[in-house]
Amino acid sequence: MRTPFIAGNWKMFLDKEKGVGLAEELVKGTEDILDREILICPSFPLLSDVARAIEGSKIQLGAQNLHYEEQGAFTGEISASMLLSIPCSWVIIGHSERRHIFKESNDLVNRKVRSALKQGLKVILCVGELIEERESGKTEDVVREQLVKGLQDVQADGMKDTIIAYEPVWAIGTGKTATPEDADNVQSFIRGILSNSYSEDTARNVRILYGGSVKPANIDGLMAKDNVDGVLVGGASLEADSFLRIISFGE
Repeated sequence: MRTPFIAGNWKMFLDKEKGVGLAEELVKGTEDILDREILICPSFPLLSDVARAIEGSKIQLGAQNLHYEEQGAFTGEISASMLLSIPCSWVIIGHSERRHIFKESNDLVNRKVRSALKQGLKVILCVGELIEERESGKTEDVVREQLVKGLQDVQADGMKDTIIAYEPVWAIGTGKTATPEDADNVQSFIRGILSNSYSEDTARNVRILYGGSVKPANIDGLMAKDNVDGVLVGGASLEADSFLRIISFGE
């Protein structure tokens, strides 16, 4: 049985005061939730303060990006060891905004994945298609390429610390959402690729999240699907009430 996983990506929102305040509200609101994992990913400047705010709680801390080198003259970048020292336990890699705004290639994404896992961070690897790719019937081709290339040279042991997030780009921040059936179909396809690349056992145990305009109104339908093991939430994770409703799906 895969444990549900609810992650909030705060992106470039919230200052220190609001971020710490939100974290404290989430700690209070999740005290009695025991059957699912919860992760929040603030922007880099907030990580240390949020870490203190959630210390001792069940909420985990993650970062939104990292550099693949362990150290060096890379102005403006942050390494896995720096994140671990905060401490962060997770990092998001390959988010569509990194791929399409900052032009990160599958090769770069793969270097980041391998570096993070090697140094002890757990990884959420994001994959997903553009609207024009979906409309031209290329969803599976795009997802397969991003997934296979993103996981190149990642061994089966590394998959124990890896989550896949399917985020159709056309649904991120647009208000449009893939139907639960659409999400389940693509995530079943992803599980098939993992089975072929690794084993049925690995595919059965890796958690696959859905991301893209997730909100309180659609969380229950998404989480009712067999291949949707959780969600990666953007805007709806920035307010305590909406994120707590998503975290407490099904109750």
